[in-house]
Amino acid sequence: MKGTILATALAAGAGAAVAANIRKKGSQYTFMDKSVVITGGSRGLGLIMARLLADEGARVTLLARNQEELDRAAQDISLAGADVLTFRCDVTDRQQVENTLHRVIEHRGRIDALINNAGIIQVGPVEHMQLQDFDDAMNVHMWGPLYAMQAIIPHMKREGGGRIVNISSIGGKIAVPHLLPYVASKFALAGLSDGMRAELAKDNIQVTTVAPGLMRTGSPYNAFFKGDREKEFSLFMLLGTLPLTAMSAQRAARQIIEACRNGSPELTTTVQARLAIVASTLFPGLFARSLQLAVRLLPGPQGEQGDTARSGWESQSGFTRSPIMAPTHRAAEENNERNGSHAAVNGEKTEAEA
Repeated sequence: MKGTILATALAAGAGAAVAANIRKKGSQYTFMDKSVVITGGSRGLGLIMARLLADEGARVTLLARNQEELDRAAQDISLAGADVLTFRCDVTDRQQVENTLHRVIEHRGRIDALINNAGIIQVGPVEHMQLQDFDDAMNVHMWGPLYAMQAIIPHMKREGGGRIVNISSIGGKIAVPHLLPYVASKFALAGLSDGMRAELAKDNIQVTTVAPGLMRTGSPYNAFFKGDREKEFSLFMLLGTLPLTAMSAQRAARQIIEACRNGSPELTTTVQARLAIVASTLFPGLFARSLQLAVRLLPGPQGEQGDTARSGWESQSGFTRSPIMAPTHRAAEENNERNGSHAAVNGEKTEAEA
C-alpha cells in the first residue's frame, strides 16, 4: 500500500514537472533589456554568448581576469551599438566576486541572469598533475560559481526570480583521460548546479547545468599542457578541430542561450557527448575498458621535465600550425583567443572555456 502511494505521488510529481516545463517553454522569455552577467566573458564561448545576447537587446556585463582582453571584447560587442560593461574580476577571490556583482547591480539596477562560464584546462598524464593543479581547477570551476551564486541569489530572491547557467562539461559526467583536475572540478560543479536547481526552484530561480562536448572556440591555445606537451597539444587541437569530434561554438552558444531562456534543467550540446553518456550508463564495464585502452594510446609521462605546464601557444609544432588546423586558427582570431601567449609568457594565469 505504501509502495502504491509513493509510486502515485512520484508519478503525479513527474506529471506536474512535465506540465510546468511545457508552460515554461511556451512562455517566450526574452532577453530584451535583461541584465546578464557572464564570467569568463572576454573570449571564447563566453564572448560568443555575449554577442548573441547583445543581439537580442540584453545589457551584457563581462567578467574576466585580463583587462586587455576585456577591452577588446567590449569594443567587439559595442560596435553594433550594444550595451556592454566589463569588470576585471578573479572568480577565485570571494571578496572580488561579491564586490564586483554589487557594482554590477549599482550600474544596472538588477541582474536577471548569471552565466558561470570561466574555466581553466590542464591537460596531461596524472603523473604530472600536482595538488596545485587540482586546487586551481576547483577554485575556478567549483568555488568561483559558488561565490557568484551566493552573492547573487539574495538579490534574485528579492527581484522575484532569475536564471543561472553553470557551464560544466562532458568532463563533468565522464572522467576523460589526461584531464583529471578538470574533470574532478567539473563533476563538483555539476553536482553543485543540480543541487542548487532543486533548492532554488521555489524562489523562481531557474538553474541550468550545461555539459558541452568539444567546441571550436580557439581555447586550446590558452589551455595548459604537461608531459609531452607538443603531442598533448596536437591531439587536443585535432579533436577540437575535426567536424566529427567538435561542434561549432556558435551553435553551442545558441543552444545554451535557448536552454537559459526555457529554464531547462540540463543541456548536453553534442551528439557525441550524449552517446558517450548513454554508453557509460548502460555499459559501464565496457566503457571503462575503452577508456583504459585510450590511455595506452595517449602520450605517456615524460619525467620531471614534464611537470612544468606550458600554454598551447608555447606548445605548438609544425602540425598544429598546418592548414589542417585552420578552423581552430580562425576561431582563435574571431573569439579573442589569439593573445594568450603574452599572458602565459609573463606568468599570468589565463582562463579557457569549459
